[in-house]
Amino acid sequence: MRPVTVFDPMMQHERTSLAWERTAISMMVAGLLLGRYAATLHPALGSIGILQVALGSALLIWSGRHYDDLHGPLRAGVSPVHVGGARLIGASTTAFIGIATIISLVIALK
Repeated sequence: MRPVTVFDPMMQHERTSLAWERTAISMMVAGLLLGRYAATLHPALGSIGILQVALGSALLIWSGRHYDDLHGPLRAGVSPVHVGGARLIGASTTAFIGIATIISLVIALK
């Protein structure tokens, strides 16, 4: 059950949830663009963008389901930040940006 009264006047759980949602949507948009332009080089390269869209979709679903779980740690005074999740998203985003950079260089030099 969600609380009736506001227990965190700064709305930390709202900001955290919205940040994860923005990250997921950004990943999906970048994946669509990467897939579209990568497919011009080779159709199989388009699957890299599809993979990024799938990861962004999974993150969006996770953040929506995880929203209600944030209330317990916040009431206990524990940080709702998931270090492992943040590291995974950071590493995968860095990898996809590297791949997108290489693909854009190949397209530019073509």
